[in-house]
Amino acid sequence: MSYYIAPRFLDKLGVHITKNFLDLPGVRVPLILGIHGRKGEGKSFQCELVFEKMGVEVTHISGGELESPDAGDPARLIRLRYRETAELIKVRGKMCVLMINDLDAGAGRFDEGTQYTVNTQLVNATLMNIADNPTDVQLPGSYDSTPLRRVPIIVTGNDFSTLYAPLIRDGRMEKFYWEPNRDDKVGIVGGIFEPDGLSQREIEQLVDTFANQSIDFFSALRSRIYDEQIREFIHQVGFERVSLRVVNSLEGPPAFKKPDFSLSHLIESGHLMVGEQKRVENSQLVDEYNRLNRGRSYQAAPPAEVTPTSQPSNNGGNQAPKTNGFGKEVSSPHLTLETQEQIRQILAQGYTINIEHVDERRFRTGSWQSCLNTHIDAHSDAISALESCLAEYSGEYLRLVGIDPKAKRRVIETIIQRPNGKN
Repeated sequence: MSYYIAPRFLDKLGVHITKNFLDLPGVRVPLILGIHGRKGEGKSFQCELVFEKMGVEVTHISGGELESPDAGDPARLIRLRYRETAELIKVRGKMCVLMINDLDAGAGRFDEGTQYTVNTQLVNATLMNIADNPTDVQLPGSYDSTPLRRVPIIVTGNDFSTLYAPLIRDGRMEKFYWEPNRDDKVGIVGGIFEPDGLSQREIEQLVDTFANQSIDFFSALRSRIYDEQIREFIHQVGFERVSLRVVNSLEGPPAFKKPDFSLSHLIESGHLMVGEQKRVENSQLVDEYNRLNRGRSYQAAPPAEVTPTSQPSNNGGNQAPKTNGFGKEVSSPHLTLETQEQIRQILAQGYTINIEHVDERRFRTGSWQSCLNTHIDAHSDAISALESCLAEYSGEYLRLVGIDPKAKRRVIETIIQRPNGKN
């Protein structure tokens, strides 16, 4: 299978790695390259292809290794792997890098439901320290004054806004948002289906048919085409004898003829996969369950008469009624018409809502915290949650965040409350 390397990806990674091995006088080079973007777009796999092309050796750390029941273990692991990689550079005489996959999953904080542990703090602090002093990385309990070789660090993730803000500042981490364009997709998908004899025109038509799908969709589509032959094989052997025939057989592994990789068959199977995706997106069971749980403790406010001349609130705006779960309008003494219209617009575009707060000291560093443990997709829930947050954090900054649930990224951030009337 001839894999495709996106030129932009190769250029960005090649420049970052090479720059870290050069001695550029008077130039401060960021040690960390953060590659982020939508799930399933092949960030890690493109990295592996670039490493192979450049002859770079890699030391891997998974985001799942960044937590431990013993405080300090993940931070020590990062320091140990960094030192091992520096030693590899000296011994092998070639470029080596340290790669941390899914950093945001292991060290990020998504909302109040994500526990912020001592290890999370130490991982962030350790990466910051290594980025500031890449030739002086010590292990706990020992000190070696011999300078290390500088080791470029590559990290991947989906949402780097969940990481500690000082870690991702420009002096420490260079950011690269990876979103393959149509030409990249055609090249990558062409590599995936290269053994199957699809023409360039068929590859382009397949990509255009599923233009909103990520790269891993097409890889999964190719795998799905084999399901028919495997299903037929299971029925021939019998469900009772599959284990003996596949795992502990004297006949050798079963052989399969080449499946039907016609464009029409691929598109038909692709639409079935898209249908399964939509069922998952439309079910929203977790939000339904959370809404029911909130409803058990929710007391509906008594109906109030709405007059044409509503009194202005203490934050200076005109008020509008909101609707409770029984279809009756109740007064909303804390929200302006502008804020409620912003909520309607965010939800009307298919986005979900989160609410974040921060005090005056942390506002200067941008260290916002979520008020909720889930994202909201219902208007009445958003109004109720926002009123609760306004009451609980009356002396702090409060902002409304619109989130695209498909791309898993923020699309709107607007401050709706400032303490003491600050501008």
